[in-house]
Amino acid sequence: MGQEVHVLPIDTINEMKLHYKSALTQTPPGAVFRAKTSAAVITAYKSGKVLFQGSAPELEAGKWQTNSSTSATKTVKKTSQNQIKTRYTPDTSLFTSSHIGSDEAGTGDYFGPITVAAAYVNKSQFATLKELGVKDSKNLTDPIISKLAKDIVKLQIPYSLLVLQNEKYNRLQKKGWSQGKMKAMLHHHAITNLLNKIGKVELDGILIDQFCEPAVYSRHIGTEQQQLPEKTYFITKAESHSIAVATASIIARTSFVKEMDKLSEAIGIPLPKGASAKVDQTIAKVINTKGAAILDKYAKTHFANTKKAQRYL
Repeated sequence: MGQEVHVLPIDTINEMKLHYKSALTQTPPGAVFRAKTSAAVITAYKSGKVLFQGSAPELEAGKWQTNSSTSATKTVKKTSQNQIKTRYTPDTSLFTSSHIGSDEAGTGDYFGPITVAAAYVNKSQFATLKELGVKDSKNLTDPIISKLAKDIVKLQIPYSLLVLQNEKYNRLQKKGWSQGKMKAMLHHHAITNLLNKIGKVELDGILIDQFCEPAVYSRHIGTEQQQLPEKTYFITKAESHSIAVATASIIARTSFVKEMDKLSEAIGIPLPKGASAKVDQTIAKVINTKGAAILDKYAKTHFANTKKAQRYL
């Protein structure tokens, strides 16, 4: 019996669980799922490690393996460190060149939509943006982010912003779309819209803040007959490296905060961000005062918080 072990992102593991839905078996402790096919038994762990065991593990592993995944197998050699860089990894020169960056907000929040922005920054604008304080939005407060967004608009930075409202999010989720696929399609359309907007300008590449493996991203958009634009790259924590991604992040976050304010005003209840116990308590308050059906308009209802809120009813 052969075996392969790969380390994969959680988005990929969630996509796998959906893919193997009809083949799922009893999940062992510490695992996300276990599935059995004619070729292999697939066990995915919370650590990101995925074990393929059986008569032909490579057949199943090959569906999910990427150049940046880590392998430890009896039939395939271990991936060496110098193989981790892929054709989707940007050269550091991109960070000082004119490029498009894209990022999202709201993906981990129970209430509110997902917002995705793509921004084009010419290298001549880098210094001005840095002087304004544009940087990784995770290190900025919402009021500062809101002010920076206004400054970015004044500079006439070209951007595209998409908002996936909760009702459509929930419809897509029930149709079998993973959140990963939703994000991939939002990024793709935001980038495509921006490319059409800026026309033939100096453009050295497109950088996406990586939330899944590039091969998985390509698969997601491929199911909708879409392809990656040329010179598209992916890295994690892209906001820390790219002023264009940081700019897009600020635009996306500002939009998310505004949408949350609108939703809170519409429902008459302050809706907290995130997915904490405070969120669970708010869900219970919404259900008690407005009814459970209204959550479809305000929340990502498949999140575990919906069930957790039952304890407060």
